[in-house]
Amino acid sequence: MAARTADPGPPTELKAGAIGFVDALVIGLNATSPAYSLAAVIGPIVALVGIYAPGVMVASFVPMLLIASAFYYLNKVDQDCGTTFSWVTRAMGPWAGWLGGWAIAMTGVLVVGSLADVAVTFALLAFGLDGWAGNEAVRQTLTVLLILVMTAVCVIGTELSARVQNVLIVAQVACLLAFAVVALYRVYTGTGTPESVEPSITWLNPFGFGGAPLTAALLLGVFIYWGWESAVNLTEEVEDSATAPGLAAVWSTVVLLVTYVSVGFAVVAYTGTDFLARNAGEEEFVFALLAGEAMGGWDWVVLLAVSSSALASTQTTIIPASRTALSMARRHALPAPLAHVHPRFRTPDVSTWWVAGIAIAWYVAVNRISSNALFDSLTALSLLIAFYYALTGVACAVYYRRHLTDSVRRFVLIGLGPLVGAGLLTWLLVESVAHMSDPANSYSGVSWFGLGPPLVIGLGILAVGVVIMVVWRLKAPAFWSERPSVADPTLVRDEGPR
Repeated sequence: MAARTADPGPPTELKAGAIGFVDALVIGLNATSPAYSLAAVIGPIVALVGIYAPGVMVASFVPMLLIASAFYYLNKVDQDCGTTFSWVTRAMGPWAGWLGGWAIAMTGVLVVGSLADVAVTFALLAFGLDGWAGNEAVRQTLTVLLILVMTAVCVIGTELSARVQNVLIVAQVACLLAFAVVALYRVYTGTGTPESVEPSITWLNPFGFGGAPLTAALLLGVFIYWGWESAVNLTEEVEDSATAPGLAAVWSTVVLLVTYVSVGFAVVAYTGTDFLARNAGEEEFVFALLAGEAMGGWDWVVLLAVSSSALASTQTTIIPASRTALSMARRHALPAPLAHVHPRFRTPDVSTWWVAGIAIAWYVAVNRISSNALFDSLTALSLLIAFYYALTGVACAVYYRRHLTDSVRRFVLIGLGPLVGAGLLTWLLVESVAHMSDPANSYSGVSWFGLGPPLVIGLGILAVGVVIMVVWRLKAPAFWSERPSVADPTLVRDEGPR
């Protein structure tokens, strides 16, 4: 009689090779929510720097590309879905690594509800259901249901997630390009708005305006690029995991640059700066205002672009948060149940549902305060984003420190570039703290403990993270026994992202 094979138990690893490079690239693009992000910041940026808004988008791209280089090289030596958490732990120790992982997880919690809300609102507007869009109870109920649906898609499988993302990116980019083409056509044929102005190459000069407004505009510019690293959070599930996810991250920043600058030129040229400045407070609804004017009866095209953008990002934003939690749990830096992998779908089901549950609770609770409080929580994102991006840039240089002088390429791409990117983001982080400390600069316009609500929310989240970290250090000290290391010479290669 043949010996009975022992039951191997439930799977502990994610499904390897589930998606390819293109799928990872699309997920990285969609995680930034291009249409929604551009709609949300174009008005405020123009209000700050006028016609030089496209130049600000170019300047904001620079630190993103430099940090993307850090992601590429760190992913080559450590294909861990925890990305920043795992890499910073490896280079700088468990305390810094834990805080980096916490920042990533909490960005998802802060933004998922808002993204789903925008997706629902613009879909309702696109289908002519303006009354439903204006009804808070209906809109918030549909938002919660949408989060649950997109979470289920994430759990069912990475392949399904990729297929959904591929459809949404096509719809989003097609709608954006249609709007840009129509807007520029009307500018050059003299059928635009009375304030239309022909675009000029000088608009690409980010220093054309200068001063404090430029700093504030750069803060907004960084926000529109955030999210591209979602491709790297899928590293354990992507074919050619040592290079493809990192390349997808680098290329997604480049594609975003082209998209943002092109549409930015079209919007500023078609409307002129005065219209955008007057409606800066409308945030993403500025595209809803422009849609009817520029597209006539086809305004639903632009509305659908913003809706599909936010819908795609609702799903992709859950990915880095859930996989970071999975990575932290299997290293005993968080409770073990968060490391559970679904036996059939091979996805981190427990951590995914936890992220969604906390995000829903945050969305509902903050909305009970006011819609402005929800916007304040989004503003607090810039603190967490700048923190963990800068931390990753520093970790790259620290981890490879013994090999930075081996060649000019390594010095620039692995050392200098990531450090410059980290320095720029640290500067923006300091400027953010100074800006947010004034309650008058918040959406709510109220004072919390003498400070602006966004700063209190951002610092509060970091403080809660420190408390949880200390408590867990006392309860389960195994993770904190890990020690920093340096790059293995056999893993250091001159080949860089191409």
